[in-house]
Amino acid sequence: MNYIELEVSLTADFTDILTAELAELGFDSFVETDEGLNAYIPEADFQAAALQEVIDKYAAQTAIVYRVNTLEKRNWNEEWEQSYHPIDVTHPSGRTARVRASFHQPAATDGANRGSAFDIVINPKMSFGTGHHETTAMMIEHQLGLDSAGKKVLDVGSGTGILAILAALQDATEVVAFDIEEWAVENARENADLNRCPQIEIFQGMIDGVSAASQFDIVLANINRNILLQDIPAYVQRMAPGATLLVSGFYEADAQDITQKAVEAGLEKDAQLTKNNWASLSFKKVES
Repeated sequence: MNYIELEVSLTADFTDILTAELAELGFDSFVETDEGLNAYIPEADFQAAALQEVIDKYAAQTAIVYRVNTLEKRNWNEEWEQSYHPIDVTHPSGRTARVRASFHQPAATDGANRGSAFDIVINPKMSFGTGHHETTAMMIEHQLGLDSAGKKVLDVGSGTGILAILAALQDATEVVAFDIEEWAVENARENADLNRCPQIEIFQGMIDGVSAASQFDIVLANINRNILLQDIPAYVQRMAPGATLLVSGFYEADAQDITQKAVEAGLEKDAQLTKNNWASLSFKKVES
């Protein structure tokens, strides 16, 4: 399956606004550039007329120039190696995670850091989830604050598999991950192998591909606002009493709507992170 790359040149003041508008159209990955931003969407979901409506909406307020490219499925490491640098995420507890590609050297650790420092190898290809985006980094930070040892974990819309891999490295005994895109599933499996995480099961599909009788201790969902509002009740149905739901992929302004939906489904909010107007929320399932 091919992807559409949208290259947009516009003033920095409108970058976040346009990102939110494009997310509503189904664009699921964004990269800020010196000129503005690049946005990505599966070719089958791209609507040229809807895009033009958004551009026209802001054309009177700022100069906008855009170009649409069709990207064939290919190994994205060729694109990323020149600019992809390791990132480090630290939880207030002191636990850390480094996300790097296989061509980077492992993080230096000593005995004192064993069990609190996680080295995650991600070769992104077309899945775009390298930890560099604020939403992924915040999800990782939330995860570092959880005790995943011996737990069952569900990773919704797994992309590169980065969150599932961290859960496995934290000694989760069972990790189920899925994504709607075939190439994302392929990439996540490759990354799981790179990180020696045999307990991760990855399949292509949606939430209804996970048995409603399943009871997970932790559910991870870094997707987008619309899917979360639609599927949070389905996640809750698959959560054990007292389980944790971590979500991101939306702006801070959308946190109230996400919280309302989660509370209606039987969850309690217990934490929130924000970074550059993006948000990540943590919920607990109310024990009955």
